[in-house]
Amino acid sequence: MNRLAIVAIGMMLFLACGGRAGKSEQKGKQDTVNVGADQDGHGCIGSAGYTWSKLKNDCIQIFNVGFRLNPVANEKDREVISAFVLISDDQAKVELFLPDDDQHSVLLNKTGDLIYGNGTYRYDAKKSILYLKDQVVYKGNVE
Repeated sequence: MNRLAIVAIGMMLFLACGGRAGKSEQKGKQDTVNVGADQDGHGCIGSAGYTWSKLKNDCIQIFNVGFRLNPVANEKDREVISAFVLISDDQAKVELFLPDDDQHSVLLNKTGDLIYGNGTYRYDAKKSILYLKDQVVYKGNVE
């Protein structure tokens, strides 16, 4: 009889603990955000490295299709955060993707032979140099 009572009490405790675990698992699932569910207004998935391009009118991975520009004033022991340039197919415009910029990207119009600008930024595609108000801020590796 004692064994039967111990088994019954053990079963009740087991079932009671199992019910609480199920409720906490369900609550945890509701709080979890699915990877890839971070689409922006254009449908680009930022966690997969996609960003909206005004020139391409599509989601792109700028590090795969753009040209990398590295900062000229890089502090020692600090990470390098690059800018990227994307040139339109007809070479009439350039789209800049700048780190720490409030705007998503900046469009520059062609002002000369492979020179693009908008008053604030000027990009020399021959030398792969980006100027901010006539100061060199980024350079690409041109060989």
